[in-house]
Amino acid sequence: MHRLAVMPARGGSKRIPRKNIVPFCGAPLMVHSLRAARDSGLFTKIHVTTDDPEIAAVAAAEGFPPDFPRDPKLADDHTPLLPVLAWVLAQYDARQEHFDSVTLLMPTAPLIEACDLAAAHATFERHGSLRPILGVTTFPVPVEWAMRRSKDGTMMPIQPGMDQVRSQDLPEAWYHGGTFLILPRSALVAGAAKPVWVGHPVARWKTVDIDTPEDLELAEKLFLGSRTAR
Repeated sequence: MHRLAVMPARGGSKRIPRKNIVPFCGAPLMVHSLRAARDSGLFTKIHVTTDDPEIAAVAAAEGFPPDFPRDPKLADDHTPLLPVLAWVLAQYDARQEHFDSVTLLMPTAPLIEACDLAAAHATFERHGSLRPILGVTTFPVPVEWAMRRSKDGTMMPIQPGMDQVRSQDLPEAWYHGGTFLILPRSALVAGAAKPVWVGHPVARWKTVDIDTPEDLELAEKLFLGSRTAR
């Protein structure tokens, strides 16, 4: 199969300025995901789609110069990622470079390794390379125990009474931890139905969704701890 990996890396980031290329354990943050993709040996091409020249330069320095910049119309805070992937695929089609699948690599998932991508693609292939795959992990506690905290610190359960139910009596809940997803080509062409995802389990400690400085600090500790343990 001809596999395309796409890393969406815009220049704008409000809570962590220049988040995608902030220093992280010896390299710009997004470089760790790029190295995992390269080391997996899965991909025919790895493309960083960005509107930012500095980010493009970081990608190029790692050996992945973008083939084309992202359309500015697809680089705002509200553009969903699937239209970006479809647009990238169309640009390669216009260049007579055709791919059977597209893997989204999040630039803020430095804990994902080549083995995780390989395992997810094995799941993709078990489903005939036709079903979209979503990297998922479990919530650490039942979602039914969730509460909201008011400005004065008062805690209010979202589902009153459910916090009294034992965890073993509640079903396990999963979420997408901002790591990766895999789509067949057919899911990104014009008129394609909304994807119905197959969940591929990822270790919880690898799924820190980095949006705040606290998230970044946690991810760094996990990253360094995982390397020390080897």
